[in-house]
Amino acid sequence: MKVMVFGGTGMLGQGVLRECFNAADVSQVLSVGRSPLGLSHARLRELQVPDASKLALHEASLSGYDACFFCLGVSSSGMSEADYHKITYDYTLTVARLLARLNPQMTFIYVSGAGTDSTEKGRVMWARVKGATENALLALPFKGAYMLRPGIIQPLHGATSKTKSYRIFYTLARPVLPVLRKLLPGQVSTTEQIGKVMLALARQGNAHTVLESSEINRMPV
Repeated sequence: MKVMVFGGTGMLGQGVLRECFNAADVSQVLSVGRSPLGLSHARLRELQVPDASKLALHEASLSGYDACFFCLGVSSSGMSEADYHKITYDYTLTVARLLARLNPQMTFIYVSGAGTDSTEKGRVMWARVKGATENALLALPFKGAYMLRPGIIQPLHGATSKTKSYRIFYTLARPVLPVLRKLLPGQVSTTEQIGKVMLALARQGNAHTVLESSEINRMPV
């Protein structure tokens, strides 16, 4: 299985890459991003595209893949809806439409978030935009498309966030998160669990196309 990962430098992306490298049936991993990962692996390939509008120039490098794990995302804090929509919806759909054309047998897995609004009509801005993004992705002609809606994510195996405020939060919360996982098993996932679930979805799919946090944590991997 050949997979590509968007957002490999982020906390979740780091965890997903680790699980891809540990999976015996993954023959190649393509990391697509604006900056280098700063790591090496025999099965890793990197495609650096600083300008998202130029992604279509790299069609040859993006063809022939079985799955895409889309882990990119930004906080909506302090952003207008137009700016958040441009990053969250426009860029994601630009990538997905290109990949659907190049790889019609691909499984596309998108990391959304708990509380996403599928109706696209709620009062919470980020939830509406995420909901619109999910709905548009599910309408594309992929072999399979799955939306993951994790709640709290516990980083494992050295995965770290690029965002300073998130790094501070995870540093302070590190002793508490394992306890929360036991007390609230349906609301706290780990980077390892999410990476393994993505691989399981790419291998065999699932009856549900939208998986909430509790479903992510229950899924056999």
